[in-house]
Amino acid sequence: MTIRVLVVDDQELVRAGFCVILDTADGIAVAGEAADGAAAVAQAAALRPDVVLMDVRMPGMDGLEATRLITTGSAGPPRVVMLTTFDLDDYVYQALRAGASGFLLKDSPRADLIAAVRAAAAGDALLAPSVTRRLIEAFARRPPEAAPSPARLASLTARERDVLLLLARGRSNAEIATALFVSEATVKTHVGNLLAKLGLRDRVQAVILAYETGMVVPGDPSGGCRIP
Repeated sequence: MTIRVLVVDDQELVRAGFCVILDTADGIAVAGEAADGAAAVAQAAALRPDVVLMDVRMPGMDGLEATRLITTGSAGPPRVVMLTTFDLDDYVYQALRAGASGFLLKDSPRADLIAAVRAAAAGDALLAPSVTRRLIEAFARRPPEAAPSPARLASLTARERDVLLLLARGRSNAEIATALFVSEATVKTHVGNLLAKLGLRDRVQAVILAYETGMVVPGDPSGGCRIP
C-alpha cells in the first residue's frame, strides 16, 4: 500500500523540498500540503492521510494544537511526526501529549525523512535518545501528586510489564529482545498486546503512561523491571 503523507510547514521552500523527496520514494506519495495549523486540520479531515509531517512553530494555529485536533477528532487518525529545528525543543513533551508519534529534525538526511514516514505509518514511535531524555526530565519536574492511579496497568501480564518498562527507557525492539532473552517477533507481539489492553495508539503513549502512573521513576535505572 502507498503511504499517503500530508506535509505541513509555513515555509513554502521547506514544504516543496519535503514533497520532492517523498514523491520520489517508493511506496510514498504526497497527499497534500498545508501552510498553517488550521489548514492542516482541514486537509487531514478531507484527505485522510496516513502520516502528517507537522511543523511545530507556525503563525496562527501552531503544530501542537493542530496535532491535538487531528489525532482526537476522528476514528483512525493519521500518525503525526513533528518537524522541529532543534532536538532540544521546549515543545517535546507538549507535542507527545498532544498525540505526536515522534520527531524529525528539519535538517535530517533524505534517508531519515523517508524512514521516519515509513516507521510512523507502521505504528512505530520515533523517540530519539535526546527526546526520551527530554520526556524523562519533564516528568522529573512534575509534583508526585500529579500522577494518576496505576490501576490501568492491572490487566498486563508480568512479561508485558517488563516490555513496557523497557519501552519507557527508550529501548528498541531488538534491545528489548536481547534484555529479555526472547525474539523480536515475541517483543512485537507483547507490544501489540499491551497497547490493545491499555487502549493506546502507539509506543509514545505507552511511554507517557508508564511515567504518568509512576511505573517508571526518572533517575531509577531499573524501574522495577524483572529482567532475568
